[in-house]
Amino acid sequence: MKLLRFGERGNEKPGLLDAGGTIRDLSGRIDDIGPEALAPESLARLAGLDPSSLPAVDPDVRIGPCVANVGKLLCIGLNYSDHAAETGSPIPSEPILFMKATTAINGPNDPVVAPRGSTKLDWEVELGIVIGRRASYVEEADALDYVAGYCVVNDVSEREFQIERPGGQWTKGKSADTFAPMGPWMVTRDEVPDPQGLALWLEVNGRRFQDGNTATMIFGVKTIVSFASCYMTLEPGDVIPTGTPPGVGAGQKPQRFLQTGDVMRLGVAGLGEQRQEVRAWPG
Repeated sequence: MKLLRFGERGNEKPGLLDAGGTIRDLSGRIDDIGPEALAPESLARLAGLDPSSLPAVDPDVRIGPCVANVGKLLCIGLNYSDHAAETGSPIPSEPILFMKATTAINGPNDPVVAPRGSTKLDWEVELGIVIGRRASYVEEADALDYVAGYCVVNDVSEREFQIERPGGQWTKGKSADTFAPMGPWMVTRDEVPDPQGLALWLEVNGRRFQDGNTATMIFGVKTIVSFASCYMTLEPGDVIPTGTPPGVGAGQKPQRFLQTGDVMRLGVAGLGEQRQEVRAWPG
């Protein structure tokens, strides 16, 4: 299934995308695409529905973030060896974990707003893992049993905030409002038999900058879920962006950062596409 949320910001309704590409309204069946809906038994009930029995939705409706009430946005850094190389960083010996504020979550086609003082705004297309079951000290062999599905995430970053300002940590460069476009939909795990074989790409103003594949991740989905669950309990609705392939703006020679009016398009095979225009901070 492809589960999504649609409507005005803050008032999104749950939906699914049927086989013909029509959005169907699930609001008569569930409250939202949140932690309760992501449990295995809830997903099984939704899978048993006949999509044609659900009301069709205007195709021009705004698409919101595909998961509601995200408890943790737990990111993996430097998870592609060629991306580590372009940043001049050593290949990590274990997954690098950092948090991105949940207030950064945005719709997949909503504008990305440069924060005050931004000078080095950058892009990162990523595969997002959506957790469906409470996970603590999970064995790697069992890790996929705790995954509800996958989605596209743009881990928008402000490199000067992230790297050059005092503090020595990444969260403040990753957490501004609009810095986590998510969706357009969450594709359930049964429709993604191999998360380590997905092409992912990103363009700015029609120029392809990122063109990678999750096959080259240093740490795969199983490893990430197992590893993270040893340091914190993962809850249904938590989302884990898994790192980005090479081609970010900071890795260009010369470096190329986003400007007001730039348009990003990005996607992951089978998981849909996003589009965001960069806007200046208002006022």
